[in-house]
Amino acid sequence: MKKSKYKHYSLNSFFKRVLVLSIIIIPTTLAKSNPSIPPERAIAFKRVKSLDNGVSISWLEQTWSKDILNENAPQIADFILLKKLGFKSIRLPVAFKYFESHNIPIEKVLNIIDGVIKQCHVYGFKLIIDYHYGEIDDDNYGTEAIKVVNTWSLLAKRYIKTNPDDLLFELYNEPPHMDPQKWKDAAYNIVTAIRKIDKQRTLIIGASNFNSIYELSRFVRLADENIIYTFHFYEPFLFTHQGAEWVGAQESTVGVPFPYNAEKFPALNSQSKGTTGEINYYQYIHDGNEQSITDKLTIVKKWGDSYQVPILCGEYGVYNKYADIDSRCRYIKAVRKSLKQLKIPGMLWDYNSAFSIFNGKPSIETLPDCMKDAIDYTGAN
Repeated sequence: MKKSKYKHYSLNSFFKRVLVLSIIIIPTTLAKSNPSIPPERAIAFKRVKSLDNGVSISWLEQTWSKDILNENAPQIADFILLKKLGFKSIRLPVAFKYFESHNIPIEKVLNIIDGVIKQCHVYGFKLIIDYHYGEIDDDNYGTEAIKVVNTWSLLAKRYIKTNPDDLLFELYNEPPHMDPQKWKDAAYNIVTAIRKIDKQRTLIIGASNFNSIYELSRFVRLADENIIYTFHFYEPFLFTHQGAEWVGAQESTVGVPFPYNAEKFPALNSQSKGTTGEINYYQYIHDGNEQSITDKLTIVKKWGDSYQVPILCGEYGVYNKYADIDSRCRYIKAVRKSLKQLKIPGMLWDYNSAFSIFNGKPSIETLPDCMKDAIDYTGAN
């Protein structure tokens, strides 16, 4: 299995519990004072609904691949399989900055994206193009935002005639742990630049701290009406990222079951001592269950309702190297159930990489029975 880059965030568990309670009891006064929804925002609501039950195909962000443009590229059989499994949308993360720094012509990358757009049209998938692995931070957000703007300006012009119901732009994957206002300023500049070219495209934006649900709950929406607000959900992190090498010592404890089971709960790996992983370890008795998942997702649901804006769970899933298959199935089923209850569209991470739901190369035969149940696949499609 290839080592993959990924997120490495985790928050103090006590803070999270307090925030869950405080968000849940905040009255939605903004929604009550503004019952009407502008037409542009109504369009965004319609489009986010069409994304529900989506999946990321991440090969264009796998910068560790020897041949990133071709290795793990989806074939026609993959689109047919995803259609059969009932997925409605595809998220395409693209490491634009990496391609630029490695002197890979942007036209070559865009030609490949053109091919994905064509296949999505053939098989009826909605598509999100996602700007992955940018380098914006507190110190360079002004200059780096300009580089992001340049890329999006190019894409906006290229796809101006592509049906905006079928193609959406996710402006920046997982802004880091940075000043939220600085990130908002950068996001505003990116949105403004795209709107000079394309006024109809629905844009997708998340909050800082790696699309954190907690940061989004404090985010003040942008003035643009045609925006979907996204978050990534990997709670509890102790379970979903157990043993993930790129995260470091905090997630070195493996064999963590879902839900919490005292008899099967492993001993704390000594490498995790003194890290947030130790805090999360002792908190797991409270966090490792379906109700905790629902409570945390309710945080962003309340925020979206308060502003009357559409929200999207842009990523959820489990690193599959150390988590046992039954626990992974139970977790994915629990997240999907909670998302459905809260009417939040969700997109699985991901199709054929380290978070894949398959046991091997994607196919019906390599999809475990418990995972078929988790994703509601009945064989009817």
